[in-house]
Amino acid sequence: MTELSIYVLSDSIGDTAQQVVRSITAQFPQVNFKLRRFSNVLTKKAIDQIFKLMDPAKSNLVFYTFVEESLADYMKVQLNQVGIRGIDIVSPGLQAIELLTGQEPDKEAGRIRKTDDEYFDRIKAIEFAVRYDDGQGPHGILKADLTLIGVSRTSKTPLSMYLANKGYKVANIPLFPENKPPKELFQVSPSKVVGLTNSVNYLNQVRKERLKSYGMSTQSRYVDKKRILEELQYGEEIMKQIGCLKINVESKAIEETAAEILQYLEGLQQKR
Repeated sequence: MTELSIYVLSDSIGDTAQQVVRSITAQFPQVNFKLRRFSNVLTKKAIDQIFKLMDPAKSNLVFYTFVEESLADYMKVQLNQVGIRGIDIVSPGLQAIELLTGQEPDKEAGRIRKTDDEYFDRIKAIEFAVRYDDGQGPHGILKADLTLIGVSRTSKTPLSMYLANKGYKVANIPLFPENKPPKELFQVSPSKVVGLTNSVNYLNQVRKERLKSYGMSTQSRYVDKKRILEELQYGEEIMKQIGCLKINVESKAIEETAAEILQYLEGLQQKR
């Protein structure tokens, strides 16, 4: 298998640069990539030390993000001297925007850290969604930006994860007649709760497919239409008690429902 050593250098944390590199390397499954990341590279001396770590006998490629022009220029000189190919991730974009707008960039490395911070916020939101998925730890409702409620197979979990990737901390609670909803659901603002519903026929089909995928019999109360109707009516009753937004997810892709929810959340933020 072909091997390539990749070095990622950044004057910030470097998560953004690494994400770019990983999205590129993912297109070459036949190549064995050796990836090393160097964060907070703020001096020419630091660049020199990293070059000493590179094995000239191997194939090397460098990706770098330096907002400070002098560091980016020094990097180019060093790459040319040792004959290693390098990719400047930031400078071409800065130069293009400066040319088209006539505005000079601030060239502050800390601005890139904002992007890295947003990345870590998404990670925290994903961890939150996993921790408070499917009714686990109802106290999470009090910490959540949003709580999704609905009967089984109304896309609560995938929507929670999708919204988490947008940075929202989302909990989700299943609704069924035999189980009283947690009291925390009635302690938060109704604007922080979204109810998900569906049709009897659609849920019947979705649940049947779910059981089949597990090799289980479809002759189950779980797929019985009368039972599904009972669940949906119970769910509607709870949503009415809360006074929350209700969305019918029938035949909708996760992205479509998520877009409705995001538009709703953005509308709330504008009203504040």
